[in-house]
Amino acid sequence: MKFVFRLLLSLSCLVASVHCYGGNGYDPLGRLIDAQTLKSRSVSRVSETMATEYSPVYMGPQDGLKAADKILGLPGQPNGMKFDQYSGYVTVDPKAGRALFYYFAESQNPSSKPLVLWLNGGPGCSSFGNGAMMELGPFRVNSDGKTLSENKYAWNNVANILFLESPAGVGFSYSNTTSDYDKSSDAITAADSYTFLVNWLERFPEYKTRDFFITGESYAGHYVPQLAEFILQNNKITNQTVINLKGIAIGNAYVDFETEFTGTYDFFWTHALISDEIHDGIVTNCNFSSPATVTDTCNQYRIQANVAKGKIFFYNIYAPFCNTTASNSSPVSGFDPCSDEYIFSYLNIPEVQSSLHANLTGLPGPWESCNDYINGIWNDMALTVLPTIHELMGSGISVWIYSGDTDGRVPVTTTKYGINKLQTSVKTPWYPWYTQEEVGGYAVGYENLTFVTIRGAGHFVPSYQPARALTFFSSFLEGKLPPSTI
Repeated sequence: MKFVFRLLLSLSCLVASVHCYGGNGYDPLGRLIDAQTLKSRSVSRVSETMATEYSPVYMGPQDGLKAADKILGLPGQPNGMKFDQYSGYVTVDPKAGRALFYYFAESQNPSSKPLVLWLNGGPGCSSFGNGAMMELGPFRVNSDGKTLSENKYAWNNVANILFLESPAGVGFSYSNTTSDYDKSSDAITAADSYTFLVNWLERFPEYKTRDFFITGESYAGHYVPQLAEFILQNNKITNQTVINLKGIAIGNAYVDFETEFTGTYDFFWTHALISDEIHDGIVTNCNFSSPATVTDTCNQYRIQANVAKGKIFFYNIYAPFCNTTASNSSPVSGFDPCSDEYIFSYLNIPEVQSSLHANLTGLPGPWESCNDYINGIWNDMALTVLPTIHELMGSGISVWIYSGDTDGRVPVTTTKYGINKLQTSVKTPWYPWYTQEEVGGYAVGYENLTFVTIRGAGHFVPSYQPARALTFFSSFLEGKLPPSTI
């Protein structure tokens, strides 16, 4: 069993270095999911590891820190930007010396727009480098690795967007107690993210009563619901800041162990990536209800599936890998598969780090898109967050799940199977929604849940389909289904 598993893991790790995520084949989520089949510390849900009674979180002095965090201008940014941006550190544990890095892009009309937190997954991957610089932030890094261009479909067109690098050890976030990294987990990430928010809202008090939303993708399918649950629990019993949570949206989100596998192999088969024989073998021999039920015979068919699909970019099955010397690395829908390389170069320029108020303590290595150590050491990962999502659906907040339909890592089939396990009823049947006079995707309105697909998008939805992503996101904030007419 262990030999077969290690072979599977090696197949998922034949990839480039960890700063290459968007178009180079690094697969942190796949690495984690394969490892989870042998993890003894998996739990049914993260609340098993959380305290049942509220204990006051650390509250640090925030006077003057907002002004100190203001970015006067990023090196190489375009002229004429009409929004404010901030970045810096928020201490979440002074005894351990643990601090989380954030980047905040306000809207041009910040007082009239909601506050939105964006989280990338991995686990161990940067919400700033991936989320802000590659997906939905106000800038994209140009191919020279030194200058920026404007992203006209940035989400700060319609909201004030806060990007958080979590947990400690990811991106510019750090701890002076290195043993903290060995404790990286769902529960600690939720608790530290909550402590970050309470302190950040003291630093930016004008946002304390603002409508607040949490969004994210991939393993943030764990982070987002868990943090939302943590907020709602503490809102009831805390004498500190009450966070005005209005909704969550998770995209191509890993939420359930069983449906991740069943949905992935069905997606492979229906998209002609594996043969009928391999798919039949998986259906006949695999029981993915828990790691303990995944047999050697099943894993042999999984190995065949990995070999059969060949070398394709798993996070968008129709997109090329980054290859700076080949002529076939052309962008898909305007997204450059080598953008990770440009971001890595840009964020490691000393002048850029200085303008971001980042790396003040002298981190042991360069900024990386993903922290491979944290990804490999991850503890107490919940086998499913569907019970948490179900509770959030009944809490009165808005719950949206969206899916780029060309993603092979957490494909649309996986998401649909997960929603089916929630056993909720349909209010608005499946329909095509439109943007720019084209079908942007498809949507279903369920009881207390909305499901939206984004046509032609991979795992990083705003990277591949920025206009469609902005349309969907605007509808989410407005609390209405995406437009059904051209």
